[in-house]
Amino acid sequence: MSEVKERGGEVLFLPRVEYLSFVSDLRRQGFEVCADLTAVDYLDVEERPLPKEIKPERFEVVVNLLSISQARRVRLRVQVPENDPWIDSIFRQYPGSEAMEREVYDLFGILFRGHPDLTRILLPEGWEGHPLRKDYAPQRVPVQFKEVKSTR
Repeated sequence: MSEVKERGGEVLFLPRVEYLSFVSDLRRQGFEVCADLTAVDYLDVEERPLPKEIKPERFEVVVNLLSISQARRVRLRVQVPENDPWIDSIFRQYPGSEAMEREVYDLFGILFRGHPDLTRILLPEGWEGHPLRKDYAPQRVPVQFKEVKSTR
């Protein structure tokens, strides 16, 4: 793990294999809220500020945890490789996180190991691809609009 101090909290860079146990420890230490869980696609980004011991990967999962009782915030950043895009689910530690994990799966294609219902949440079940990946080729989808008469 590498740590960076940032205004308003700490940023921790974790190896993927340590993510679940570290999150469990933070939960026991009083971080009671998972405020956000998202991902970033770094395709074609040559350089980015990472600690020297962290190997940059195409994807990064970013998790913001809060301790209301301690007035603390911590941001976790975990590198996820393109050829094996998975990370452990934290829904058991933070029950509200399952919708955020489904959103990341839906839009980036990152799998959350141990998730109870890893299905699409925003896009239709038959949708192909993951539209927030930078190499996603957008397709035209016909949309039917019905005429609405103004009430003014």
